[in-house]
Amino acid sequence: MDIYLPVANLSVNALVIVLLGGGVGLLSGMFGVGGGFLTTPLLIFYGIPPTVAAASATTQVTGASVSGAMAHYRRGGVDVPMGLVLVLGGILGAIAGSAIFRLLQSVGQIDTVINILYVGLLLGVGIPMAREAIASVAASFQGNAIPAKKRRHHPIVASLPFRWRFYASGLYISPLAPLLLGFATGILTVLLGVGGGFIMVPAMLYILGMATRVVVGTSLFQILFVTAATTMVHAVTTKAVDIVLAFFLLLGSVIGAQLGTRIAARFKPDYLRLLLAAVVLAVALRMALGLTWRPDEIYTVQLI
Repeated sequence: MDIYLPVANLSVNALVIVLLGGGVGLLSGMFGVGGGFLTTPLLIFYGIPPTVAAASATTQVTGASVSGAMAHYRRGGVDVPMGLVLVLGGILGAIAGSAIFRLLQSVGQIDTVINILYVGLLLGVGIPMAREAIASVAASFQGNAIPAKKRRHHPIVASLPFRWRFYASGLYISPLAPLLLGFATGILTVLLGVGGGFIMVPAMLYILGMATRVVVGTSLFQILFVTAATTMVHAVTTKAVDIVLAFFLLLGSVIGAQLGTRIAARFKPDYLRLLLAAVVLAVALRMALGLTWRPDEIYTVQLI
């Protein structure tokens, strides 16, 4: 069944979009990531314009984050003061990101920049993840245990002024650190349509030094509000949000996430992390080829 996407200005197969959303939801349920960093590249591969793909993916991430954030909040797994500082930084970053987005649109370079940023981002995430997963799998075969990384905040974070106490996170640090972290994530959310959890969670653990039990919940709390704000910013400024596309993506991701959660229970975390790294690197390679590989026919003419 073909549907027309009014903002993207093209017709697509609704089943393909639902299956694409379901695949991302499946990965989300299996690996505990938002999946936004894969939604945009997959939409681009399918032929959706990068600007529409990035703007519409944030809507899916918002919907997918609601249930997770609420569940963690009920269990006391959200540091609300920390989350509010991150949200403030994220909203400021979204506003700055929208200005960058419009500037790149005006010079006709937004599609290229989105693709280049994605290649760099996916390689930056996928390579360390693959290295760590391979080391964990090899150690399990040899019967050796890998020592856990110690929780501590970065020396630069420790040197910042105006310290606050974040009791749930067990921290006494400057709010400037999470504010800047949220700001950077907000810019990425606007430009790439990602929730930022795959960057936010490691940064909260190893840069801010937050307690593990509140990291995922606080990250989802921040993602929920920042992606919602980002969707509104896109809708008002860039006008690139395609609500029809977002609806079918969300429909598939809700179903896929439930299946992914059940599948994840049957596999070891190390193998799941290795599989996720392989998926991330494969997408990065495909996007890099798209940027460098010259097609046989640069222009095509279609007779109607």
